[in-house]
Amino acid sequence: MQTPKKIAVVGSGLVGSLLAIYLKKAGHTVHIYDRSPDIRKIEFSGRSINLAMSNRGWKALDGVGVGDAVREIAIPMDKRAIHLVDSLKFQNYGQEGESIYSISRGTLNRKMIDLAEQAGAEFFFEQKIWDVTLSTATLHIGETERGEWEELKYDMVFGADGAFSRIRHRMQRQSMFNYSQEFLNLGYKELNIPANADGSHKLDKYSFHIWPRGEYMLIALPNLDGSFTCTLFMPFEGENSFASLKDRKEVEVFFEKNFPDSIEVIPNLAEDFFKNPTSTLVTMKCFPWTYEDKVALIGDACHAIVPFYGQGMNAGFEDITVLYEMILEYGEDWERIFSEYQKSRKPNADAIAELSYRNFMEMSSKTADDKFLLQKKIEKWFSEKHPDKWIPLYSRVTFSDRPYVEALAIGDFQNTIMEEVLKTDNIETIWNSAAVENKILELLQK
Repeated sequence: MQTPKKIAVVGSGLVGSLLAIYLKKAGHTVHIYDRSPDIRKIEFSGRSINLAMSNRGWKALDGVGVGDAVREIAIPMDKRAIHLVDSLKFQNYGQEGESIYSISRGTLNRKMIDLAEQAGAEFFFEQKIWDVTLSTATLHIGETERGEWEELKYDMVFGADGAFSRIRHRMQRQSMFNYSQEFLNLGYKELNIPANADGSHKLDKYSFHIWPRGEYMLIALPNLDGSFTCTLFMPFEGENSFASLKDRKEVEVFFEKNFPDSIEVIPNLAEDFFKNPTSTLVTMKCFPWTYEDKVALIGDACHAIVPFYGQGMNAGFEDITVLYEMILEYGEDWERIFSEYQKSRKPNADAIAELSYRNFMEMSSKTADDKFLLQKKIEKWFSEKHPDKWIPLYSRVTFSDRPYVEALAIGDFQNTIMEEVLKTDNIETIWNSAAVENKILELLQK
């Protein structure tokens, strides 16, 4: 327990809610502000990618005793189901018993707000924070940006208000503040596979379903009610793009040609396609993340990433784990806590941003490539024989809490080895031979 402080968290999303639970655990008064209505009282749909909880996320939740409450609303996925145009292939994620977990964003957010309230945090919804005075941790709140503002004075403010954070917007106006944002020319749209009449799933319940088609792809993740949340990723412009699908007929023809086995399971395809918004994908980087001992950014507010590694929420939750480790280590010295927190997290945030960007290529193209599938098979076989010598990149990111920076560096090294191995004559038939095993062992020594 620290000396109690009055702390404001701006943003009632996943990271803001979990942060509030940790700050309450440390003994503080916590107020959470959000410009949106209470998500528990409104319908939440139309622009979501289901979340994939993995080790880093579970570690943060278990660290404050709420992991089991979240497991009740999660579905384990131990493999990819790869839907090619003419066949279906399965690819396990990790070792036996290792899974990522599908969770509806809306369902989890409601749960996290409930848990934060139970922990003693107080929420203020439909409250618009327009600015913050960094030196005094004072929030400026009002109905409109140009109207009258009220001042709310705190000991400390956390900006957990997402990729387009108002708290970061103020910090950007300091000198020596680095900031960049990069949009993909790719957008996404939510679609839906409803449950069967008896409530069962139309596709394999324990798989992450993916239809890889190069420049575009469709994914589907299971929900507890038997439905799947689908996400279509496509360029905004061009031959196969959102702009090219202008009416119901064009959408249906496109899906029949490119995702033939999805047609019968998405009954409201055209309705969903035109009703749901097309959303953007952005990578945002900045530094510093903190101001003295008064203000800190956390989660997407300081490192928004594209969703192709399923690590956005996990990385944000890991921010909280690291922040809390700093609290335990440095006690009352908040300036040191903030400084060490950002120093530890910034390189790892940059690393997972790079990995996430690269993983679009893996998901959209390589998963349909026989050579790539063979590489994954060899890596899995070799890592099972030599777990001390080879942990595949995906497992380093997803099933461990080792630094993302380390995963990126070792993953690049492993890939150069696999490029050599795949050049071996008759590799398709001798992939699990002693000769291949020895070749990998030899290359690891270089």
